[in-house]
This record gives sequence, structure tokens and C-alpha cells, in this order.
Amino acid sequence: MEPERLRRRLGSAFRLRGLLLRADALKYLTEALQSINEVELDDVIENVIDAVEKQPLSSNMVEQSTVETAVQECSQASDETIENVFNIIGAFDIPRYIYNSERKKFLPLSMTSFPVPNLFGTARDKAELFRERYSILQQRTHRHELFSPSPVVAHPDDSGSKFQLKTIETLLGNTTKVGEVIVLGMITQLKEGKFFLEDPTGVVQLDLSKAQFHSGLYTESSFVLAEGWYEDEVFHVNAFGFPPTEPSATTRAFYGNINLFGGPSSASVKASAKLKQLEDENEDAMFVFLSDVWLDQAEVLEKLHTMFSGSLKALADIICEYPSIHKSSRFVFVPGPEDPGPGSILPRPPLAENITEEFRQLVPFSVFTTNPCRVQYCTQEIIIFREDLVNKMCRNCVRFPSSNMDIPNHFVKTILSQGHLTPLPLYVSPVYWAYDYALRVYPVPDVLVVADKYDPFTITNTDCLCINPGSFPRSGFSFKVFYPSNKTVEDSKLQGV
Repeated sequence: MEPERLRRRLGSAFRLRGLLLRADALKYLTEALQSINEVELDDVIENVIDAVEKQPLSSNMVEQSTVETAVQECSQASDETIENVFNIIGAFDIPRYIYNSERKKFLPLSMTSFPVPNLFGTARDKAELFRERYSILQQRTHRHELFSPSPVVAHPDDSGSKFQLKTIETLLGNTTKVGEVIVLGMITQLKEGKFFLEDPTGVVQLDLSKAQFHSGLYTESSFVLAEGWYEDEVFHVNAFGFPPTEPSATTRAFYGNINLFGGPSSASVKASAKLKQLEDENEDAMFVFLSDVWLDQAEVLEKLHTMFSGSLKALADIICEYPSIHKSSRFVFVPGPEDPGPGSILPRPPLAENITEEFRQLVPFSVFTTNPCRVQYCTQEIIIFREDLVNKMCRNCVRFPSSNMDIPNHFVKTILSQGHLTPLPLYVSPVYWAYDYALRVYPVPDVLVVADKYDPFTITNTDCLCINPGSFPRSGFSFKVFYPSNKTVEDSKLQGV
């Protein structure tokens, strides 16, 4: 492309994002992108601007040094190696991003005033924990078609079909009855037997006597859309619903290719055509999920022996014939509630090295990681969580679901709607306050493995495949096999073998 035309295109693209290029920065960028063909140019410019915005900018005037760093980062991101095909990301290695409501984007920790996370959290960390959960759900809800105002109303009646979110502060400021409002807030029980709704602006008592509950498990500390009316300092709820979920593709279309998931890639692996091609071509790749594996039970060891000496033994022989595949194979161990460790606070660190040392010497391709953990395989993002969560959430429901939908569907909808693995009070499911972000389920992953003692299930919701392998010894030695190339799950069982 002609240099002058490219300069105009670059200047226009940066101005659309509220940025201005200094003359030396524009000259450098024009020379750097001169060889890019026109078909790919728009994507490359967008990636460069995304990389610029991730840096701490003092003003909207972009310097040459900033542009150089951005171009270098994009060059590295496009040069994927086999190392980026499979990565295990521990909970304490997940990048920390904070949602900025003014700029309407996620900012890395380095661009905020927040301190580096610490296991010994401060009072601010505890307050921010709930505030961040709220702000993420609020921005997602505002963007949903039912709540986003139409820029142009084609017909007068169209505007009436949209809902408007109110804050608790606007209710508390009224002395007269306020009819038919929708509020996003967190269910709390500040007094014994009395439920309240809380948001960053205030708290209001709830009357749930006539409330209808939509599908889901409504627990204390979960965020809800409450519809009803306000009178005499009480919010009378007609209906409870969860904030709408959002497919990963929609989230990424809004926030670009920033890597919120974690791993070595500077940009989201979703944008990589090379990794997508590898994923599609490797049809034999599989993930085998076993949960609640008690190694001190003779029958469990016997069944594992059957499993490894059968189909997996044959698979191991084939893998050994291909050294490159053999080197990238992994056995991943996620600690459970009954394993030795520092207690039940999440995220949970890996099993102690002195316990696993001998095993790691015998099986060099084993990884002992945190609970929860994340796995990135090619362009797919997988979250794995070992916790007996279904029964815990059922026990802590404000009202147990009465609809015909089965419990696993209620459970999956709740987790994805809340955008969090444990939408429970901290006294029921304690969390390291400063590391609460490591339990986020946002953007929605491709696969969510909730390794629970509850009966096995496989459910797809919001383009997310939710898998529970079930308890290995209690479910007739069942497990799940996931094939990433076509995103299918196979139910497997060793009973009677």
C-alpha cells in the first residue's frame, strides 16, 4: 500500500479509539506495516492498537516507544510455537484484570492502583471481592439486548420492551410507592430469617412472600435481578432471575483479544488461526477426566490397573512412537477437599512437593497443580474445579427449585450466570479475598469441568460444555473422555470389566 494512504488509515484507526499518533510514531508504524497485505491490514492495526491500550498511557498522545513495544508484542503473538499448544495455568498464575466502568474495559493490574494480590488479604480486598463480582455482572447485563437502549426507536412501542436497571439508592430515596422496577443486587441475610438485597449504593429489606423464582439455585451471596415494587422501606419481590449469560464470542467481540484466561500467549488464543488448524487436524487428541479417585482403596487401584493396561496402555505405546506427542502429554492432578493441605480455603495450592516427589520421578510428565486450575489446549479454554459443590449449593438455597428442570441444569445455569465458581457466602465456601478473581468463569470457557461427587452429567449452556465425571468409586467407576477436535464427550465406565 502507498505510504501516504497507509498513514491516513493508521491515523483514522487510532482516532476512532480516542488516540493520537506522534509524527515519529506514525512514521515508524507506516514503515513497520508497509509489507502487510491489504486483506490482513485491518486486523493487524486492531491488534497493534489493542497492544498499545494495554500499556500504561499518560495521555491520548502515543509515543514511538509505545508503538515499538506494541509491534514487538504482536510479532511475538503471531509467531506461535508448539509450546503454546498445551498449557496448565495454576490459580495463582492467572493474570489479574480489573474492570474499569469509566473506560468500559478490563485493565491489567499494573494500570490500576490495586496492590499485588496477597494471601493475607486486607479489608479492602474483601470489599472489592463483591464489588468486582457486581461490576462484571452489571456491565454484562447492561449490554444484553433486553437492557441496552436502542439508538434509534423505529416504533413508539419498541422502547417499552426494554428494561431499565435501577440501583438500591434510587429506591431508598423515595417516600412514596415505586412500582415495577428491576434491581441487580446480592442476596444477603443481615438479620436472622430476613433477606436483604445489596449493591454498591445501599441495602434494602426484601419481602419474598409472593416471589417467583426462575430456574437456578438461589443462594445467599448470589447476584440476582429482582423485579417488584418498593414501599415503606421494603422491596416486595414479584420475581427473581439471574443476570443473563453471554457467549465467549460476544464478550471477546466487545473487549478484543486481551488474554483474560492466562498462559504464555500475550493475546487470546481464540485469535490464532495456526492453533485452530492444529486443533482441527489433531483428531486423536483426548482428555480423560477422573474425579474423586481414592488411591487407598484396593478396588479403585484394581480398576485403574484395568484402565491403564487396556485401551490406555495401547494408546501409550502409540504415543511413545511419536516423541513430539510423548513430550507434550501430561497427567494433571488437582487436589480435592479430602487431600492433605492447608485447609479448605480456595484457591487451593498444589499437593506438597515432599508428597509428590517420588511419583514425579517415576512419571516425569505429571503436573500437580492448584484447585481450581485452567488448561489451554490450542484455541480451547478449559476450567477444572474439584469441589463437592452441587449439594453444598442445594443446602444453601434461599428456596429450593420447584421447576421440572433437573438439578444439574439448575446448577450449570447458576455458575455461568454468576460468572463465578462458588457463588456462596464466604463462611460456607471460604476464599482468599485477593485471589477471588481466580474463581471467575468469565469470559465463559469452552469447557467447564466441575469434578463433583454428584451423579455424572454433561450439559451445554451458552456455548460452554459443562462436565461432571462423577465420583470414580461411587458411580460404578465411570469417567468422561473429551475430544477437543469436535467438542464431543464420551461416557465411559469400568464396571464389570
